[in-house]
Amino acid sequence: MKVAGSHFRTIWLKRGDPGVVQLIDQRFLPHQFVIEDVATVEQMATAIREMHVRGAGLIGAAAGYGMYLAALSGVDLLEAARQLKATRPTAVNLAWAVDRQLQSISEAEDKVGRASATAQQIADEDAEHCRQIGVHGLPLLRAIAQRKPGQRVNVLTHCNAGWLAFVDHGSATAPIYAAHDSGLPVHVWVDETRPRGQGSKLTAWELNEHGVPHTVIADNAGGHLMQRGEVDLVIVGTDRTTYTGDVANKIGTYLKALAAFDNAVPFYVALPSSSFDWKMRDGLTQIPIEQRGADEVKHADGWAEGRQVEVRVAPENSPAANYGFDVTPRRLVTGLITERGICAANEQSILRLFPEHAP
Repeated sequence: MKVAGSHFRTIWLKRGDPGVVQLIDQRFLPHQFVIEDVATVEQMATAIREMHVRGAGLIGAAAGYGMYLAALSGVDLLEAARQLKATRPTAVNLAWAVDRQLQSISEAEDKVGRASATAQQIADEDAEHCRQIGVHGLPLLRAIAQRKPGQRVNVLTHCNAGWLAFVDHGSATAPIYAAHDSGLPVHVWVDETRPRGQGSKLTAWELNEHGVPHTVIADNAGGHLMQRGEVDLVIVGTDRTTYTGDVANKIGTYLKALAAFDNAVPFYVALPSSSFDWKMRDGLTQIPIEQRGADEVKHADGWAEGRQVEVRVAPENSPAANYGFDVTPRRLVTGLITERGICAANEQSILRLFPEHAP
């Protein structure tokens, strides 16, 4: 996608220096656009763990490049794999990319060359799969536009599943960008997504850069808007979806799904196939839910007097819990938008699209 008119991916090899991976450091958005240089597997692990990069697809691509840096520096690849996998437990793309690199490197004589090619392939596939999600999701928005000619199509999102969460295009935003680029009058309700504000900081920023009309709302406003007919469609992303259709996504997604179900608003999940967990059957009992530091809940950061500042918003001595994700049961999901098409959120429909994963 574009930033100030120039095309960017979220992660890439530095031109003229193949020993350095460059990435957009999302901690400074929307106030500053910062590109970070990463040269070691330790630095990449920190970037993932401390959320310089975040989002299912981008975490996978970052892990792929992390394994390339490990091969380049000659460190123990199994230890590098362990270090990268330990950074974020919920997103399945992370372990998927690391394991793919381990297999690829083990089969090669030129391990560095193979690791570089595989990292690039993981990134390219992520961008192309997200583009295809846009192609398959566009008819959903077009059908709504045809039912209400002359009116805008209102889509609600939660967290950031845009191009900043992937290598390009995004998952939940791909149909939105495709609709906007085709001339459909689309408008996005952007959940702020506490405690880190990925919606108000990241989704709003990238929609603004692309020129997509949008409105930032408090997390708890979504149900109110659905009750009043102001939401035509909900599209969210996912960090891990079971092959039976249970969806793990940013905390608060389950509540949006409940509100959508109660108000007969279609609730779709957009994901590349790398975000499926082909081993887990029951999302509620099997998907690990990351618990992050309490300071993220008790503090907030923003822009004041030309610099980024952090303030405490809760009593100093009050404990806080910070669950990073929740699980939306498949019964609340209208459908899954993938690079191969749209399917119902159940085992039979998913495996019909991806028969190579059938037992």
